Amino acid sequence: MMASIEAFQGPAASITIDDFAGCDRPLVIRGLVRDWPIVELARESDTAFARRLSELDNGTPVDTLLIPPGEDGLVGYNADLSGFNYEHHRVSLKQGLQRLAQYSREHSTAGLAIQSALISACLPGFVEQHDVSFLPPHIQPRLWLGNRVVTPAHFDEYYNIACVVCGRREFTVFPPEQVKNLYVGPLDFAPTGAAISMARLDRPDDPRFPKLREALKHAQQAVLEPGDAIYIPPLWWHHVASLERLNALVNYWWKPIMQGVPATHSARGFLLHGLLSMRGLSPAEKAAWRHLLDYYLFDSAHPAAHIPEDKRGILGPLTPELAEQLKQLVLKQL
Repeated sequence: MMASIEAFQGPAASITIDDFAGCDRPLVIRGLVRDWPIVELARESDTAFARRLSELDNGTPVDTLLIPPGEDGLVGYNADLSGFNYEHHRVSLKQGLQRLAQYSREHSTAGLAIQSALISACLPGFVEQHDVSFLPPHIQPRLWLGNRVVTPAHFDEYYNIACVVCGRREFTVFPPEQVKNLYVGPLDFAPTGAAISMARLDRPDDPRFPKLREALKHAQQAVLEPGDAIYIPPLWWHHVASLERLNALVNYWWKPIMQGVPATHSARGFLLHGLLSMRGLSPAEKAAWRHLLDYYLFDSAHPAAHIPEDKRGILGPLTPELAEQLKQLVLKQL
């Protein structure tokens, strides 16, 4: 039996954003947004929930995936990995909700997923009544809405709090080191924008993915009800299954301000540049570079502690001015 994701200890009202600074494991936060008006409507009925979203919708097109019957609602690749198993459309939230209602009436097994819709752009009146009080206002919420769809295991490089507002969602999470057992697809060609696992969690005996069983030994799982939330640290793999005919989730992504400098640059660029510059090196060179990277980036000791503070150059405190200098140096290297 899979282990449960740990729950936040203490009342949800006592949480601050500092509780997540450096938190290295996922946490379930029961009832974090149970008092949101939209959650109360969802508890009343799917119809009441959908009607209120339609009233708030201003018609802005949002990214919508249509998954044909026979795919089990799984967002993924087609059979030969030449494309994806869905059609991509840009429609309004109201149109998406109308399609979901049609699927429900027809008992269709087709999947529909509205993904990462910026709420301030499509539901301008939503934020006034629905916010997470401990998150600063510049952290913009996004809406994920659909029927019984499954997003395979993937990771984000941001801190993430995801709040279930309608239906139920099952989260299965894996620590970052399980990347070696998850059979990740192409980094630059992924159905969700983020690279995904190609192994289905409900098919652990698939002979193409023999190491998946090892990954599942390290997995944790939780089902979230309307009003519940989950915190997911950066680079933790998470597989998300929507369990009802109508499901909705609001999430918040952010990066902390480090040493006074907003973390606006993507660490994913570091990975891509590493593929470009190091993949072709000899094993001895790779080993040597691993020592350098450990020393300058990953070890806890300060690599410039022996250098006078005013002579540390790009190894000094990361001020906005130094961040810009580093950016220009990287651009020159490219």
